[in-house]
Amino acid sequence: MQSSFPLISRVVLLVVLVAALALASICYLLVGDRTHPATVTTVIVPPGTSFTAAARQVEAAGVAPAWGLRVLERLHGRNGAVTAGKFIFPPHVSVQQAYEALKGSALPLAHWVTVPEGFTAAQIAARLRAEGFNRAQNFARYAASHTIMIDGYRTRSLEGYLFPSTYLIADDADAASIAGVMVAEFRRRLPYDAVRQARRLHQTLPQIVTIASLIEREAKIDGERALMAGIYEHRLALGMPLEVDATLEYAFAAHHSVITAADLAHDTPYNSYRHLGLPPTPIANPGLASLVAAFHPRRTPYLYYVYRGGGRHAFAATLEEHNQNVARYLR
Repeated sequence: MQSSFPLISRVVLLVVLVAALALASICYLLVGDRTHPATVTTVIVPPGTSFTAAARQVEAAGVAPAWGLRVLERLHGRNGAVTAGKFIFPPHVSVQQAYEALKGSALPLAHWVTVPEGFTAAQIAARLRAEGFNRAQNFARYAASHTIMIDGYRTRSLEGYLFPSTYLIADDADAASIAGVMVAEFRRRLPYDAVRQARRLHQTLPQIVTIASLIEREAKIDGERALMAGIYEHRLALGMPLEVDATLEYAFAAHHSVITAADLAHDTPYNSYRHLGLPPTPIANPGLASLVAAFHPRRTPYLYYVYRGGGRHAFAATLEEHNQNVARYLR
């Protein structure tokens, strides 16, 4: 009778070979296979997501199979946690590389925020609060208490230098980082010869920004911006008060739909009816069109204007003409 040992040996050998091939295949799938993803792929992992759920997201994005990520997690004996945030996977990564990326540091979540022209620092702060930037709750206070050097002058605050635009801001950004990006954009948008242009107008750069902020709050259409700049320059040259309603508004805690006699009598440094010259700071954050107009005021005989509807103003060279315009458009 023949021994069954050779048969058993062959079966065992076959099992070992199959196991070895299976192990080699798994190792290849985990480490060697780099067919996915075909392009750079971004996966957003929300806060509170488990590792298993995150692995399914990675699989759904076409980066790596969820089972492979879970196998590696077990082999590494880790705690199954994953950081919330944005993960960017380059093309053709192995499952092992995808796993290491998923267990690494995520990029902060971010979203786009639009800051319109003419917003004050307080209005920007309100917009950031509404958009959920919890670490920037003190933005208005930060903007009021911090300064920059510009044209050799120290500003009184950041008002006027927070450039209006649309920004991609990390959800965990604080007031300092957001303000820093906006100030950097302001500096980038200035003309390369901004100081020379200001000197040509016998102004400092902060004064130009202040004039631009008046234009931004008063003008409704681009075609009137340079004309308003010319009126402000004309009044300043004649030693006349600017008499700009928007400067009064800046000192009020809330918007006044109608400027009253009591408002005109309110004595603050921003009351341009009572005080000569420019207000002590910009009264808003001007956009590019208003900055350009402030650098290039249109020479004009006009000294007055009144809103006449449709985004346009009626302009006058004399007080008599102005009073006629007021009677026509406001009464």
